[in-house]
Amino acid sequence: MKCLFGLVFVALSACSALPDKPLRAVQYDFGPSTTTAMANASLPTLALADVEAPGMSDGGTAILYRLGYADAQQLRPYTQARWSVPPAQLVGQRLRDVLGQRRAVLGASDSAALARTTGPAPRLLRLELQEFTQVFQSPVASTGLVRLRATLVESTLLGDSLLAQRSFNVQRPAPSADAPGGVRALAVATDALAQELDGWLEMAGR
Repeated sequence: MKCLFGLVFVALSACSALPDKPLRAVQYDFGPSTTTAMANASLPTLALADVEAPGMSDGGTAILYRLGYADAQQLRPYTQARWSVPPAQLVGQRLRDVLGQRRAVLGASDSAALARTTGPAPRLLRLELQEFTQVFQSPVASTGLVRLRATLVESTLLGDSLLAQRSFNVQRPAPSADAPGGVRALAVATDALAQELDGWLEMAGR
C-alpha cells in the first residue's frame, strides 16, 4: 500500500512540474474608426492601390520596436503581442477611411473596370509603408514612428504619368513603454499621417 501511495505521489509531483502552456500573443488593431464617408463627396474620385511594404516580411504581424538609445539599427519584435493583420493592411484601411470622407475611393481593380466602361480612370494613389515601429529614446520613453511615400499617377494609353510624390514622416509619443503603448502611438501617428495625406491630395486637386 505504501508503495502504491508512493507511486501516486511521484506521478502527481511529475504532473505539477510540467511547464504551463505557452501564453497566446495578444492581438491588436487600431480600434473602430470614427470617420464616415460623406454622402456628397466634394473631391474627385480617387483610386487607391494596396499599400506596399517592401522592407517588411510578407504577411508579418509582429509589433516591432527599436532601442534608439542602444542599437537603433536592430528591429526587435514583441514576443507576446501581434497585429491582427499585417501593418500594411491596417494602414491602408485607415487611410481609406479618412480619404473617403471627402471623396469616393476605389480599389485599383475597380478603377480599371470603371475606365473600360465610362471613360478615363481616376488618378491612382500608390503608397509605400517604409517604417512602422515603436522607437525607444530611453528605457521609459518612446514614440510611434510611421514613414510613408505617396505617389500620385495618371494612367494613360502609354502608361502611368507621374503627377506628384511626397514622403511623410510622423511620430507620436507612446503613453507607456510597452506594446500597448506602442500600438496606441502608432494608431495616433497613422491618423495624423492620414490627415496630412488628405491635405496634400487636396492641394494636388484630388
